[in-house]
Amino acid sequence: MLNFFAAAPKGFEYSLAQELTEFGATEVKESVAGVYFTAPLALAYRITLWTRLASRIVLVIYKGSCESAEQLYNAAYCVDWPAHFSNKSTFSIDFHGTGGFINNTQFGALKIKDAVVDRFRDDDVERPNVSRVDADFKVDAHFRNGVITIAMNFSGPSLHQRGYRSTTGEAPLKENLAANMLVRSGWQAAPSTLLDPFCGSGTVLIEAALMAADIAPGLQRSRFGFEHWRRHDKAVWQEIVEEAKARASLGVKRCEIKFYGSDIDSRLVALAKRNAENAGVLELIEFQVADALTITPPAESGYLITNPPYGERLGNVSELLQLYYQLGDKFKKEFGGWKVAMLCSDIELVSSLKLKADKQMKMFNGALECAFNIYTLHATSTRRDTPVLPDGVDIADIAPAFANRIKKNAKLLEKWAKKEGIDSYRIYDADIPEYNVAVDKYLDYVIIQEYMAPATIPEAVTKRRLSDVLLALPSAIGINPNKMIMKTRERQKGTSQYQKLDERKLELITTEYGAKFKLNLTGYLDTGLFLDHRLTRRLVGQKSKGRRVLNLFSYTGSASVHAALGGAKSVTTVDMSNTYIAWAKDNFALNGLQGKQYEFVQSDCMQWIRDCREQYDLIFIDPPTFSNSKRMEDSFDVQRDHVNLLASLVKLLSPTGELVFSNNKRKFKMDIEALTKMSINVKNIDDITLPMDYKRNPHIHNTWLITHA
Repeated sequence: MLNFFAAAPKGFEYSLAQELTEFGATEVKESVAGVYFTAPLALAYRITLWTRLASRIVLVIYKGSCESAEQLYNAAYCVDWPAHFSNKSTFSIDFHGTGGFINNTQFGALKIKDAVVDRFRDDDVERPNVSRVDADFKVDAHFRNGVITIAMNFSGPSLHQRGYRSTTGEAPLKENLAANMLVRSGWQAAPSTLLDPFCGSGTVLIEAALMAADIAPGLQRSRFGFEHWRRHDKAVWQEIVEEAKARASLGVKRCEIKFYGSDIDSRLVALAKRNAENAGVLELIEFQVADALTITPPAESGYLITNPPYGERLGNVSELLQLYYQLGDKFKKEFGGWKVAMLCSDIELVSSLKLKADKQMKMFNGALECAFNIYTLHATSTRRDTPVLPDGVDIADIAPAFANRIKKNAKLLEKWAKKEGIDSYRIYDADIPEYNVAVDKYLDYVIIQEYMAPATIPEAVTKRRLSDVLLALPSAIGINPNKMIMKTRERQKGTSQYQKLDERKLELITTEYGAKFKLNLTGYLDTGLFLDHRLTRRLVGQKSKGRRVLNLFSYTGSASVHAALGGAKSVTTVDMSNTYIAWAKDNFALNGLQGKQYEFVQSDCMQWIRDCREQYDLIFIDPPTFSNSKRMEDSFDVQRDHVNLLASLVKLLSPTGELVFSNNKRKFKMDIEALTKMSINVKNIDDITLPMDYKRNPHIHNTWLITHA
């Protein structure tokens, strides 16, 4: 009897232990990411050829306590390595685990390598060569909690590599993960009609067909780790292989289970067919190119087992939520009597199915933790008999309060925006506290930004409400889900994987009171245009005719454009960012504005104010609430520093000049008394600068008109 360890991804331990027990292994004991077992050599061969779940099988040669480098060396040296492999074979050491005296795995591997080489030399045998790539004999060592396990890689390259894949899709599902899905779903125990509507490169269907046709998963593998082991019994191994070949030949002919696969990507379907042909099961599987939402049940009952998309690109979350919701609706209406098993990494997507799971378990797809949910669809199950809108979402069923409010807002604001001559505006701003988001419309796109939820509300509740918002929006305002973009101002877990800023640029041109501006909806947290400053920009334009205008902390220069279009004598645009200065120049070019009277300066605005010797008739400044940029000499806090800032700016203001000062600090308090003592007049103009689409949130910004006393 020999001692082995079968390694597998986390979450496989129970299934793998059951499989090994069924093979006839003894002393089966689950561990972390694998199972220990005992078996004679012939059974070990059979398990290696037939296991559908293990990633690797190692033969344990030594296991004992280890508390020093010397003990590690001695543990490896005491093994009779010349009895295990020839010095004509190359070898390598795979070392896993650190702690105690082992700071890194290379140190552990080096100690074992030295012991192996020394053992050969001390046995008067010429030392074997080390090969880091494709070694003939691989030593597998694990160090954990002061215990060293030294083993031989019995199986060779990872067992999930069956040998039938020519290439894979963009998000390949490992073969043993597909097998575990089939086992845990209950399909393997009672095989019946199987459907995968997101088949990709066909892995789930091919693994199922291999099971049903009694084909050993390792039959096409070209290499095994024991082939260069000196105790390898070629005759016994060959007998087991020949038996497996005979079973496979009979199994394909006798298989009566029907398999159906489809995918919307014709390239992937063609790849799935090639893989199935390589595996010898193409005749058992019917593949077609089809949208998952258009498929029909191929039988009265069966299993639908799939790994649907759960993309991580910005914007995909909206489309995916819609897809999952519509899938759940379709399953309920058309797949009564079926079982559905679905693997997905995002719980919010799974919850959008609106199905109640019989079982929920965790599986790992590589490093990605996934939920594997199993549902029973009863033949009498139907969704309520309310009309379904064209995109498949019934807004009466999902977030009705939010859907009705934003639908009403959108209808009202659309008429207003058309009359105003604008095409980008806010249509929802946390009107209902439970749905704490802002929704901005940019032409035919919308951007959703989530506000920080109160600490008293559980995170799961806020995630669910956000999912419902994204589900309800397309129907409520008549927008394509792929034109919805989700952003957040704070990285969070879960759904936030979809909220990362996209490296791709989604650029649009928006119009505002005759001015044109370039937007980038995905490249940055903000789009390039602060919509709440719309009336402030127009005011700057109205006050600019024949005046020398200065725009500080200019961002993308939108106020400067309004000033230039308003007939300013000159416009100076200052910002610390080269990116925003270049963006401001693009906005000027969009509006046909060019000439020496338009100056663009990349500089620390605070330092620029101190150095400036010019005077201006109109100054617009919208500083950050707080900044400690490395490019600035000092930090800036608008509440703390606004008096000194405005006092410095008034010195640059002509005797009849005006200064428009704005900031977004919600609890900002202007120190009018201090400024009055400096002979500075201050007048709040929030009432004329707050746009209609922001009146629901009057604290969005503060705007002040400042002049000499």
